[in-house]
Amino acid sequence: MVSAPSGAGKTTLCERLLARHGEIDYSVSCTTRPPRGDEVHGRDYFFLSDHEFAAKVAEGALLEHAVVHGRRYGTLRQTVRDALEGGRSILMDIDVQGAAQVREAVRRAPEEDPLKAAFVDIFIEPPSMEALEQRLRARAEDSGRDILRRLKNARCEMQRRGEYRYRIVNDELDRAYGELESIVEREQSARC
Repeated sequence: MVSAPSGAGKTTLCERLLARHGEIDYSVSCTTRPPRGDEVHGRDYFFLSDHEFAAKVAEGALLEHAVVHGRRYGTLRQTVRDALEGGRSILMDIDVQGAAQVREAVRRAPEEDPLKAAFVDIFIEPPSMEALEQRLRARAEDSGRDILRRLKNARCEMQRRGEYRYRIVNDELDRAYGELESIVEREQSARC
């Protein structure tokens, strides 16, 4: 499970990890936000209406769910279970609220639950809030108001980074990726 403030480089690092490690599945999250750029339903996210998302919550289909930047996000429980029961690793890209819910699910799970054995949490952080603001502005995907909201949320998310077992400062992409890959490989080896 990987979390980070918006703009910290989590998506880039995770995409690189998935490209180099075919044994890792990506958990496609559900969201109520509209697609950005060339995002595709079912590949990048499952884009749901508020009503569809609420139905998933009501039926217990989500391992975790949270409101982030005014939109709802969640992880399908069955996707995670299928991968783990199939002996595969699964990468979950989750915000800090959802991460806390997954940690609680792991804590409550019986010892034989594959989620308990496979759980690893990593927080990706920017080198500074100034660098984060520069990255958000440079990607030119959000309005000035949205950037301010993301920065405010990032400050709160950064306060929770101590909840994670591993933390990586993404000050230089190749170095941060090397650290991420090392953690994943070490944890996979420990499970075998």
